[in-house]
Amino acid sequence: MSYGAVALLLFPGMARPRLHDPDAVLDAAESLAAEAGPAAVTIRAVAASAGVSNGAIYHSFGSRAALVARTWLRAAHRFLAMQTESVESALATGDPTDAVVAAADALAVFADRSPQSARLLSTVSRDQLIGADLPADLAAELMATDRVLVDLMIRLARATWDRGDAAAVDVITTCVVDLPTAILLARRRLDDATARTQLREAVGAVLAVGPPARRQSRSQRR
Repeated sequence: MSYGAVALLLFPGMARPRLHDPDAVLDAAESLAAEAGPAAVTIRAVAASAGVSNGAIYHSFGSRAALVARTWLRAAHRFLAMQTESVESALATGDPTDAVVAAADALAVFADRSPQSARLLSTVSRDQLIGADLPADLAAELMATDRVLVDLMIRLARATWDRGDAAAVDVITTCVVDLPTAILLARRRLDDATARTQLREAVGAVLAVGPPARRQSRSQRR
C-alpha cells in the first residue's frame, strides 16, 4: 500500500491528491499508446511522464481502463469535430461529392495535424475499450461516437441524392469508412499522396454509380 493510501486511512479528512492538468495526463497516455501500443499505458508510466502522482490519476480517472478510454475519446472527439468541419466547408460550396471526399480524406488530414491522436484511433478500436471494469456512463459515451458518424453519413446521403434510406447511406459508408480503411489504413499509407489521390478517385467512382433505385411499395406499383 502506498504512503498516500495509508495517509488517507489514518487521516480520512486529508485532501485527496488533485490533478491540475488532466490534458497533460491524457497527452502522456496518448503518447505512450501511439509509440508502444495501449499495453504501455500503465498508471505508473503515465504518472512518470506527466509528472503527477499515481494517486492523482486514480482520483481523477478512477482506473487504468477509464484513463485509456478517456484518452481515446478525446482523440475521437477531435477527429469527428475536424471531419464535420471539413464536410461543412465543402457543403457550403454546393458540391456534395467534395463533401464526401472530405469526409473520406479526414483521417489523413487528421494524421498530418495530430499524428499521435490519429495513430491511437487507427490502432485501437472503440470496442477494445469497452469492458466490465469501465463505468456505464463512459461505455455509453464510447458507443455514442458511432452516432455522430452515422448522422454525418445520413446528411451526406441526403445532400448527394436527396435520400437518407439504408441503401443510400450504405454507399456513403463505403466511401467514408470502407475505402479509407482499404486504401490508407490497411496499408499504412495515411501520408502517401498517391494513395490519397487514389482514394479521391475511388470515392468519385462509387458516387457516380450511386445507390440502387428505391423499391416501390405495393401501393405505389398499383
